Amino acid sequence: MSTSETQQSRRPRTRRPIPVVVLAGFLGSGKTTLLNHLLAHRAGTRIGVVVNDFGSIEIDAMSVAGQVGDSMVSLGGGCLCCAVDGSELDAYLAKLADPAHRIDVIVIEASGLAEPQEMIRMLVAGENPDVHYGGMVEVVDAAEFDATRREHPETDRHLAVADLVVLNKTDRVDAAERARIESVLGTLCPGIPLVAADHGRIDPELLFDRRPWTETRGQLSFEDLLTRAADEDGDHGGHAHAQYETTEFTADGALSPRRFIDFLDARPAGLYRIKGFVHFGVPGHEEKYEVHAVGRFLRFAPLPWGRDEPRRTQLVLIGRGTDGPALLRGLEACRESAPEDAPADSMWGVLRYVRQDAPEPADPADPLDPADPAV
Repeated sequence: MSTSETQQSRRPRTRRPIPVVVLAGFLGSGKTTLLNHLLAHRAGTRIGVVVNDFGSIEIDAMSVAGQVGDSMVSLGGGCLCCAVDGSELDAYLAKLADPAHRIDVIVIEASGLAEPQEMIRMLVAGENPDVHYGGMVEVVDAAEFDATRREHPETDRHLAVADLVVLNKTDRVDAAERARIESVLGTLCPGIPLVAADHGRIDPELLFDRRPWTETRGQLSFEDLLTRAADEDGDHGGHAHAQYETTEFTADGALSPRRFIDFLDARPAGLYRIKGFVHFGVPGHEEKYEVHAVGRFLRFAPLPWGRDEPRRTQLVLIGRGTDGPALLRGLEACRESAPEDAPADSMWGVLRYVRQDAPEPADPADPLDPADPAV
């Protein structure tokens, strides 16, 4: 190894790994429609897309290519889960993760015949430090629910490994049928959050952050102008975000890692998304911990505090049918009065969800500081 290569390998990684979200579901469930909805409402978020069509004519890839341009790669002619070692997928993810593309999140639209368990295995076993598995979303066709289970008995197995289930095409069934399907899904995948949708319209915030526009980002894009014009009409009833409740929690001082993990373990099924930063302050773990949860998927990442940044916890919880005051009471109960006295093993529950090759905390003066929203 050359001297320059050695120096490069010793340099701490300061870029946040890019989350890779798997979008799965059987043929015709509405995955491409949902993906197009996410792309159309990304609000400045840079989305990389991997489309895995089954067959040599890549119809799904054609339907999304116009929205993502050079930030899409297509794997035609078979399922990702049929790959021997996943090296082809690794190569494509490496391409999308190139800093030149400034991608914020990667979405893999799996073939309708893919095995989600194998795709998850490949992503978790991948050695690219610039990406990490970000959860699996299973799309279910409400109108063809029973027929799909008869023709594809493996449906139940796929649902069991999902982090979030989207019951799509609810506009094509009546209220009684929808309630019956939701009850069956509650039995097949207990505790897994369920989002109802029609035409794939879910809030992108349930899966990833949409970048807020700020003065430092320059002029408003055409997309921003369209969004602003729609908001100024004053009618938010048709917006995806109108279906969900948001609860925000801010606390100066530290939280108990054990009590916070207990809170997360007991989170209600209607709580779809948790994001933000947590201050634990346990000796040896004084950095802030970014928390990201989609459905039952959970990950923490240690990050450096910015220069003069106050040590506090800031969380956003997104769900439907949730009890906001009860969530706030649960989080208030997680406060820690003396984190410096906490035993070292109190962080074990958090560290279980930290990727082993997570980037080392960087100097806030580093030009690639992950606290920089542009990174």
